[in-house]
Amino acid sequence: MTPANPAPPRPARRDPRPRQVGWRTRDLLRAATLVAAVYVALQLLWVGRTVFFVGFFGVLLGITLSAGVDRLQRWRVPRGVGALLLVLTGLGMLVGLGLLIAPRIGEQAQELRQQVPQVIDRVERWAQQRAGGLARVIEAEPGPVREQPDGTGAAAEQAPPVDLRRGLTQQLAGAGQHFFAFFSSTLAVLGGILLILFVAIFVAVDPGLYHRGLMHLFPHRSRAKAGEVLSTTATTLRRWLVMQAIAMVAIGTVTTVTLLLLDVRAAVALGVIAGILEFVPYVGPILSAVPAIAMALVDSPEKALYVAIAYTVIQQLEGSVLQPLLMKEGLELPPVVTLLGQALFSLVFGFLGLLLAVPLLATVMVPVRLLYVRDVVGDEMSVPGRDDDE
Repeated sequence: MTPANPAPPRPARRDPRPRQVGWRTRDLLRAATLVAAVYVALQLLWVGRTVFFVGFFGVLLGITLSAGVDRLQRWRVPRGVGALLLVLTGLGMLVGLGLLIAPRIGEQAQELRQQVPQVIDRVERWAQQRAGGLARVIEAEPGPVREQPDGTGAAAEQAPPVDLRRGLTQQLAGAGQHFFAFFSSTLAVLGGILLILFVAIFVAVDPGLYHRGLMHLFPHRSRAKAGEVLSTTATTLRRWLVMQAIAMVAIGTVTTVTLLLLDVRAAVALGVIAGILEFVPYVGPILSAVPAIAMALVDSPEKALYVAIAYTVIQQLEGSVLQPLLMKEGLELPPVVTLLGQALFSLVFGFLGLLLAVPLLATVMVPVRLLYVRDVVGDEMSVPGRDDDE
């Protein structure tokens, strides 16, 4: 039963302490610590950028090797033995291929070095013959104008001839010093290769160890999402590297056969260059076409035109046929983002940045698609390679 005179409700107690507006000292210290940590991390990344890129390439290779090690483990091959076996097999294939074609490539590379200066001489003579045309456009400064005795302005003093070879040599030397500084010594190259191989082997032997170590950096409530992002990123990078290797072999072979049919000198060496530079999207094919066109220009301008058309057709076929077949679930990076990323990484980090710009962009894009576009915005996103291991 309800009492006749119920007790009145108690008034809500008010907090006598005034409500604090703004950041507290603890929040300021936390923000300052975070900013300092980010600054120190960026400084360390800049100082050790070469080691970072070499280590990243080793991890990328190790993620790819782990798939093969998993298959060998099903045949009761220990993971350590399987990883070492795969690495030695790959190195043996490369050494065998090198011994097979090295003499031919060496001869053609020597011919390439001898013929390219002749092409430069032709272009230089052509530029000097165009008095008042192209030669004056590419001159550093116009010659001074001298006043004639009759008071009329006379033609400018003849400028010195255009030394195109010297200019190109200086530009290439500067570019080589900027982009290939990490090739400063044979010891540094061998050390970098050994570091890549050891990192790849360790990652392939026990990838779960490093996965669990990264999980300790995240709170328990976020570990499921972080594990999904890491697994998706690893699968995406593995798929990209395998398909990129297949594309490099295919483009190198097709380019070599095409140049042989066109009777271009140093066709094998040029095909190898095209296959290696295929690793760098968009920029690599353009760089590989320059020496091929130069070699064809030694014979005739018509052959150079045919070579340029052939390279264009090969790249169009690659974009419309080869890539859709190999990378049905590729990285899906927009071309503008890829080009700007390559330009930024090459400007800041040099040739290694240009070489690894695409996988680094993929490493950033996968978390953005999963954590922001899908979970925050709410759009359905198909992340490439996510279900590859399922």
